[in-house]
Amino acid sequence: MFKQCLLILLAVSLVLIAAPFAAAQSSNDSPPNNPQSSQGNGGWHHGPPDPAQRTQELTKQLKLTSDQQAKVQDILQSEHSQMEALHQDSSLSQQDRRAKMMDIRKSTDTQIRALLDSNQQKKWDEMQAKREQWGQGRRHGPPDAGDKPGPPPQL
Repeated sequence: MFKQCLLILLAVSLVLIAAPFAAAQSSNDSPPNNPQSSQGNGGWHHGPPDPAQRTQELTKQLKLTSDQQAKVQDILQSEHSQMEALHQDSSLSQQDRRAKMMDIRKSTDTQIRALLDSNQQKKWDEMQAKREQWGQGRRHGPPDAGDKPGPPPQL
């Protein structure tokens, strides 16, 4: 009897310990266009951010006009669609997929920059430099002590 109770207690403990890990794993596996998966802790996203959200963020940072907002959102929507199609394409190697993603991103950045006035372009270039610096810090291992990068700038 004591052995059975001990085994049941052990099994319940294991389930209670494993449940949070299983829940965390399943939330990371949810599709990117699920609104709950696009925003995680502290604004960190687990999938491509929504084009409307990105447009709102750029509007705040760059003070976009309503005309610019509409055009930027169209560009970001196109990028989002291309990225999703690329993500679904299993015929490409990871390296080829990454190269195409970088091309799409570069094209998007160029199109958006072309819509901006000179002051907005200056701010845009600063934002891009910060994003690139953050990305390089992530690729080349841990940063120097006390210089931890946060999440990438939302563009």
